[in-house]
Amino acid sequence: MSEAQTTDYSSTEYLDNVDKYWRAADYLSVGQLYLKDNPLLRRELKASDVKVHPIGHWGTISGQNFIYAHLNRVINKYNLDMLYIEGPGHGGQVMVSNAYLDGSYTEAYSKITEDTEGMKRLFKQFSFPGGVASHADPKTPGSIHEGGELGYSLVHGAGAILDNPDLITATVIGDGESETGPLATSWHVNKFINPITDGTVLPILNLNGFKISNPTVLSRMSHEELKDYFTGLGWDPHFVEGTDPKKMHPLMAKELDAVIEEIKAIRKNAKDNNDESRPTWPMIVFRAPKGWGGPKAWDGEQIEGSFRAHQIPIPVDQNHMEHADKLVAWLKSYKPDELFDENGTIKPEIKALAPKGDKRMAKNPNTNGGALTKELILPDVKDYALDNTEHGAKMNQDMIILGDYIRDVIKLNADNHNFRGFGPDETLSNRLNAVFEDTRRQWLEPIKDGSDALLAPEGRIIDSMLSEHMDEGLLEAYTLTGRHGFFASYESFLRVVDSMLTQHFKWLRNAHEEADWRADVPALNIIASSTAFQQDHNGYSHQDPGVITHLAEKKTKYIREYLPADANSLVAVFDKSLKAKQVINLIVASKHPRPQWFTATEARELVEKGLGIVDWASTDQGAEPDVVFAAAGSEPTLESLAAISILHEQLPDLKIRFVNVVDLLKLKADDPRGLSDDEFDMYFTKDKPVIFAYHGYDDLVKDIFFDRHNHNLHVHGYREEGDITTPFDMRVRNELDRFHLVKEAILDTPAFTEKGAHTIQQMDAILQKHHDFIREEGTDIPEVEEWEWKPLK
Repeated sequence: MSEAQTTDYSSTEYLDNVDKYWRAADYLSVGQLYLKDNPLLRRELKASDVKVHPIGHWGTISGQNFIYAHLNRVINKYNLDMLYIEGPGHGGQVMVSNAYLDGSYTEAYSKITEDTEGMKRLFKQFSFPGGVASHADPKTPGSIHEGGELGYSLVHGAGAILDNPDLITATVIGDGESETGPLATSWHVNKFINPITDGTVLPILNLNGFKISNPTVLSRMSHEELKDYFTGLGWDPHFVEGTDPKKMHPLMAKELDAVIEEIKAIRKNAKDNNDESRPTWPMIVFRAPKGWGGPKAWDGEQIEGSFRAHQIPIPVDQNHMEHADKLVAWLKSYKPDELFDENGTIKPEIKALAPKGDKRMAKNPNTNGGALTKELILPDVKDYALDNTEHGAKMNQDMIILGDYIRDVIKLNADNHNFRGFGPDETLSNRLNAVFEDTRRQWLEPIKDGSDALLAPEGRIIDSMLSEHMDEGLLEAYTLTGRHGFFASYESFLRVVDSMLTQHFKWLRNAHEEADWRADVPALNIIASSTAFQQDHNGYSHQDPGVITHLAEKKTKYIREYLPADANSLVAVFDKSLKAKQVINLIVASKHPRPQWFTATEARELVEKGLGIVDWASTDQGAEPDVVFAAAGSEPTLESLAAISILHEQLPDLKIRFVNVVDLLKLKADDPRGLSDDEFDMYFTKDKPVIFAYHGYDDLVKDIFFDRHNHNLHVHGYREEGDITTPFDMRVRNELDRFHLVKEAILDTPAFTEKGAHTIQQMDAILQKHHDFIREEGTDIPEVEEWEWKPLK
C-alpha cells in the first residue's frame, strides 16, 4: 500500500503536524516583515537585525497560510494536481513562505538555502531594495497571479483550468477584493466550465472582515445570507468559521475533504454519463480574524480581528526599538525551536507534510506555462489571400477573412485543445462569423430552441458573458498556463481593461527580466474592431482609440501595435501574432466593407518589415519626394490614397511618396526593433513635409517624430471629435478625410501652394457640400460613396 493509503490524514497526530507547518509558515511570514538578521532569535535582538522600514501586510497572512497548509494535506491525501491563486493582494509572504518550506524556493534561488543563513537572506529580501515584492509577483514560484490590482483572482483561476481537466486552482479571494466589479462578475464563471473537458476552480472566500480601514460588505452578512447569496450564484458553499485553531483544524479538514469528494463525484458523473450540464461546483467560505495569531491589541486599540491588522501591526523598526520585546514575544509565540533544528532547517516531520515534486503548488508545471507550451498548427496564410493585383478594385471585409483563418486554426488544433477565443458578446458583431462553422460558444446553462443560437457545453469561443474584465482575465491565465488565444472587442471598450493590460505587461516584463527560470509564454492577442472611425449609429460613446497610446507608453519590447489596412495584411499580422511569445499584440482591424489594397506578397512584406513605400501609390519613382504621405490604419490608408489620387490629378508634377505603416512601434527610436535614424530617413526624409494619417490620437506620432530628424510633421488622427454621424463625416470632423489631407499637402509644400490655390478652393466647396448633404440625406456624398482607386499615370 502507498503512504497515502496508510496515512490517517484526519488523525490528531497528523493535524498537530499541520498546525506546526502553519506556525512555521506564519513565523517565516512575520520574519519577512521585520527582520534582516538573527532569523531564529538565537541571540538577543539588536537594532541592526531589524529593517529600517518594515513594509508589507499582516492581516491576510495567517488565514492564507492556514488554507495553504490544509491544501497541502488534501493534495497528499487525494494525489491532486493543484495550484494556488493568491487574491488578497499584499500577501506576498504566503507563497514565498510556503515555497520555502516545501523546498521549491531554494530550487529556484540557490542562495536562499534551507538553513539559518538562507532564512536570513529570505527575510532580508522581502519588500527590500533589490529583493522581492510584497505581492506574489513573477519572481514567486507557483504564482500566475500577482494580485497587486484586486479583482481578477477568480477569473484567473478559471482561465487556468480551461482545457486542463485534471487541474484544480485553489483560488483564495479576499473579501475586500470581492467588492470590485470584476470579482463580483466573476462568480458567474461557473456557467462556462465544462465538467468533462475543463478542470475545476475552487473559490475560497477569505472572509477576515476588513479592508484597509473599513469592514467588508460580505463579512457583515450572516451565515444564512451568505449561503443564499452563493447558492443563488450557482455554488455550493461550505463554511469554515471560527477563531480557535484546535477547532478550526478538524473543521477545515472535514470540509475540504467533503469539497474534494464533491469535485470528484461531479467529474465522475460527468464522464461516466457524458453529462455536460452545469454542475453546482463547491466553494469554501473561510471566516477567521484579520491578523489571526498576531498581536491582540496595541496602545489600547484592538489589532487582531480589526482593520488595524492590515499592514505592520507593531511599530518596531531599526530606529524605533522601544517595543522590540513585543516583536520578539510575537515571533516566539510560534515556538520556532519546535519547528526548525539547530541549523535552521525545517524539521523532517513538518517538511514531510509538503507534497513532493511537481505536486507542490509552488512547482506545479502550469505555473511555468511557457515550459508546457505546444506550438499551434497554423494554416498557410496564402490560402486566405485575396487577389489584389488590381489594387483597390475589390471590396471585402477584413474581419470576415480573418474569421476564415481562425476557423481553420481551431480545426487544425482540435486535438490539442490549446486555442480559444474570448469576447463580450461580439464575435458575430465583429464579423468573425466563420469560426462558428467549426465550433460553438461554450455555455453550460440551459439552451432554448428557437431563441438561442450557436451555444453548446463545449466550444472554442467564450463570448456569452458581457464582461470585458472576464474575457481578458480568462485569456491572461490561459496564456500564462501555456496556451494560445485572442480577445476581440469593440475598440473603445478595450479601455475598460486598460489596467488589466498594464498588469499583464508588467508580469511579462518582470517574468522575462527578473525570473530567468520562467519560460516565455504565448502572446496575449487583442483585436480592436468596431473602431472610432466606423461606429455609425453608436456615436460618440463608442469613439476612443486611446488603447493604442496607452500600450505604446509601456516598455515596447513587450508591446506590438499593428494597424493593417486590408484583409491580406490582417491575416498576415494575426498569423505572426500567434507565433509570438512574451508580448501583447494589439491588432486594430476593420470589420466593414473596404477596398482591398495589397497583394499577398506586398502584405507579407509590409508585416515583416513593419512598413513600406508603396510604389503603385507613389509618384516620386525613387527620386526625392516633395511630400510624404504616411498612413497607419484602414481608414487612414483609404483617405490617404484618395487624397493622393486627387493631388495627382490636380497637380501632376507634385512628387508624392506613400508609406504604409503596419507595425507602428517600429517607428519608435527607443523600441528594440525600431528603425535606425538612417532607415527612418529613408522612408520619411530628413525635412520634407510628412502628412501622417493615423488611426489614433495625434500625440503618439508627434512623440515618435520628436526623436527623429524630420520635424516637418502634420498628423491627422483622432482629435476627440465625434457624434452619431456618417462614417465619412467622422473623418471630416477629425480632419482625417481626403479633402483636408489634400489641403494640408498643398499648404505644407511651398512650391505648390500657389499652384494649388484653386484645388484648396475646390476642397472647401466639397466639404461644404458634404456638410449640407449628410444633414439632408443621412448618407455620404456620391463623390465618397462611389470613389474608386484609379492607377496613377
